[in-house]
Amino acid sequence: MKYLYSIIVVVVVAINTAGARQKDFGVFIPIQGTHGIDVSRYQDKIDWKQVAGLKYGDDGIGITFAFIKATEGKTLKDCFFDHNWKETKKHKIIRGAYHYYKPNVSSSEQAENFKKNVVLQKGDLPPVLDVEELGKFGVQNLKKGLKNWLKIVEAHYGIKPIIYTSTNFYKAYLSGDDFKEYHFWIAQYGKTNPRVDRDWLFWQYSDKGIIKNIRSKVALNYHKGTKEELLSLCKK
Repeated sequence: MKYLYSIIVVVVVAINTAGARQKDFGVFIPIQGTHGIDVSRYQDKIDWKQVAGLKYGDDGIGITFAFIKATEGKTLKDCFFDHNWKETKKHKIIRGAYHYYKPNVSSSEQAENFKKNVVLQKGDLPPVLDVEELGKFGVQNLKKGLKNWLKIVEAHYGIKPIIYTSTNFYKAYLSGDDFKEYHFWIAQYGKTNPRVDRDWLFWQYSDKGIIKNIRSKVALNYHKGTKEELLSLCKK
């Protein structure tokens, strides 16, 4: 994922470097917790057997989970989704599917696009709604559409979706009580944990990760709980 929204913000923060190491994945990584990646057609065809076998450092850090782009808008399906979805399951990487939301397109049709292309099984992570664009109809229309997509998808799969967005987009449009019942996956690149007015479930801390056997750089993600706690979020 690459979010399209950006704001220049000047802030003073305390950099959390506890456990930082540069050699693993090519960038800083938080050591404690559970690590994963998210992928789409931009990573081309991935050899998931090789990815599943990777272990870094004395702690044996590897790729425990992967979020996979499934759909976008009302018609697009990622051309590598089926391969990634099948192979992650085969090689025991905890998998999740995400939809890239287009705010100028019917949210109901977008939900149907996701539903017809994604079959969740026991042990899969909740569906993810990737929100990066405001759209031409404004923030209230955006929120209305998001709520509709989330409601339709939750009713279909029987599990509450997760919302992905950047720190700046969250602060501008999604903070407050409108989505308080949902878990968030926050993109904020660097060594500082996401600074938002709520707890976060996943942190996307870099889009420049280097993973052996993946041809292009990849987004890196962190779940601050254990693998067992991650599994507790999955479809039963």
